[in-house]
Amino acid sequence: MRALLAAIPLLLCLAAGAQAAGEDVKIIESDAAFADVASGIENAILNRGYKVDYHGFIGDMLKRTADDVDAEKALYTDAEFFTFCSAVLSRKVMEAEIGDIAYCPYVVFAYEAAETPGRVAVGFRLLPEGGQRDAVNALLSDIITDAAEGM
Repeated sequence: MRALLAAIPLLLCLAAGAQAAGEDVKIIESDAAFADVASGIENAILNRGYKVDYHGFIGDMLKRTADDVDAEKALYTDAEFFTFCSAVLSRKVMEAEIGDIAYCPYVVFAYEAAETPGRVAVGFRLLPEGGQRDAVNALLSDIITDAAEGM
């Protein structure tokens, strides 16, 4: 239940779609297979020495609950997210602004919208610009770029 509640902001971002996401969300698109992009996210996190704290399957949850909520259409062919944290970066960010705990853990997501099969969006919520936050945004940008490129 706690994981589902933590995923609500991400669900809202994903439900909005790549074009409708707010300016605080960075999304790039890939023509790689969804499974390759999702695997790429995990590998990009692990290859940088971080541990994936949680791997959520939003697409599966939405499919499983569609009848329960009288869903009228499929939103995603697939949608997943990965959470992780960096003790070093997180501490620096929070030392500069203690309220930045709101951005931890970091969340990277990927989805293939039902309306645009074959196009996978991969992204994250941007931290506001400035100071150590820029290092986190750079890290997350590198991760989604690697995932989108199939590295």
